[in-house]
Parts: sequence; structure tokens; C-alpha cells
Amino acid sequence: MPLLKLTTTVKVTPEQRLALLPALSQTLAKTLGKPEGYVMVTLNSADILFAGQAEPAAFADVRSIGGLNRETNSRLACEVSQILHQVLGLPPARIFLNFTHVESANWGWNGDTLG
Repeated sequence: MPLLKLTTTVKVTPEQRLALLPALSQTLAKTLGKPEGYVMVTLNSADILFAGQAEPAAFADVRSIGGLNRETNSRLACEVSQILHQVLGLPPARIFLNFTHVESANWGWNGDTLG
């Protein structure tokens, strides 16, 4: 059940949304080796002050049951940053990412937990 919660200051157009969400979902599934049918991507807008500046920025919170490690996290950081730069024009230096392994007993779906 990989999840990528994206929060950004950028006002995302409908066209950008149609490009961004599938690209992030496919990247997360491919990189983590999980079926895309279990991947969720959310997109939220927020005010963000980063490095003392209110310039365009984003925070990506990636959570998964398994699959996260130093190599995978590094690859995801690179690929997610590239997508955000290509689609939203965000410089990679204005993107923070967080990676969290979630125990299967702590993730619920379909009326039960996964562990």
C-alpha cells in the first residue's frame, strides 16, 4: 500500500494534475516493485515557508509497507523531484521528501488491517 502525499505551494492546473498524478503513481509502483492497483497519490495545496523563503516549494511524504531502503529512497527522491520539476517547474532544491516504513498491522484497508 504505497502512499505519496504531495503538498505544494504551486497552483496546479487541471492539465498539470492529469500529468502529475499518474506519473507519480507509476513511478512509485515501479520503483517499489508494487502493483499500481495498491498505490495512492494525494495532492494538496498549502502555504510553505522553506529555508526562510515563501518561494514555490513542495513536501512529498512517501509511506510503504516494505520496499523502502537507502537505494530505493534515493531513486525515488531523484525521480519524484524530476517529475515535480518537469510538470510544476519546482527546483529540486525546493522539494523535501520523507520516507516512512509502515508495519502491515498499522495500515488499514478494506475494513481490516494488512497484517
